[in-house]
Amino acid sequence: MAQKLELATLGGGCFWCLEAVYEQLKGVEKSVSGYCGGSLARPTYEQVCSGRTGHAEVVQLSFDPSVVAYRGLLDVFFTIHDPTTPDRQGADRGTQYRSAIFFHDAGQEREARQAVQDFNQRLYRGAIVTEISPLKEFFPAEDYHQGYFRANPGAGYCQFVVAPKVAKFRKEFFDRLKK
Repeated sequence: MAQKLELATLGGGCFWCLEAVYEQLKGVEKSVSGYCGGSLARPTYEQVCSGRTGHAEVVQLSFDPSVVAYRGLLDVFFTIHDPTTPDRQGADRGTQYRSAIFFHDAGQEREARQAVQDFNQRLYRGAIVTEISPLKEFFPAEDYHQGYFRANPGAGYCQFVVAPKVAKFRKEFFDRLKK
């Protein structure tokens, strides 16, 4: 009997980076790029990029908790992006690039807060600025954003921004890669 899938919604800069990593993680059945945490219903990429909607670029993951625990998703999350820079990841700046965890239930909220505490103590010395908020609504991004890295590995942004994050993930979490 198949395990019931759960959802996780995470923002760590450009959604192309997170999607490219998580679609390679054992237990993640689906990774969808989208928008979350803003005030506008059904925002477009152009609207979100304006920085005026309050949305973050996120990925929504459908995962099998019998294969990868929610905390395992968070361990990858805090390893592949910089959770110490408000509204920024590398050269990408704006509220849409903020570090954010949009929890789906009280258990995810507890685990997210514990992960922040653990990573602050171990790696970041209290500097994590990751927003932890309840998920209100998720809006999938336009079709051309889905599987972007897979479809465009030679694009400049993919080579210089996405690929290094994927390489770091593959090195750090080699034992958790899909076959």
